Amino acid sequence: MTVFVLDAGELIGLDNDSRAAWARLHAVRRNSDGLIVPTGVIGQVWRGTPQQARLNQALKQCKLIPLNEDTARLAGYLCRRTGISDVIDAVVAAVARSALRHGEASVLTSGPKDISALLAVLNSTAKVVPV
Repeated sequence: MTVFVLDAGELIGLDNDSRAAWARLHAVRRNSDGLIVPTGVIGQVWRGTPQQARLNQALKQCKLIPLNEDTARLAGYLCRRTGISDVIDAVVAAVARSALRHGEASVLTSGPKDISALLAVLNSTAKVVPV
């Protein structure tokens, strides 16, 4: 089975009540080992408004992975190696690599080019799923 890591683009889709994003969420929950959201991704999309009730619902279905020092340092290294400035995308890639320890991992992302470049530096076999 596969673990899925969600990036900000997928959370924005859920927040905007995108049918496609919600269909992916339900399909992944039924057919995978789980959903992972690095907590930095939440910071990119969370604004604390009552209109984000749906996003809050979605986050309750995910395992939240806090940013630790090792992941933060790896993310910084990845940004330097790739020239990508979005440190949270680098965190998503690092978390996906870590998830591989438990089987397969895929990243649901609105930025497949950047995520692919970050995973390539890690020689990671995590899959990139454009959304």
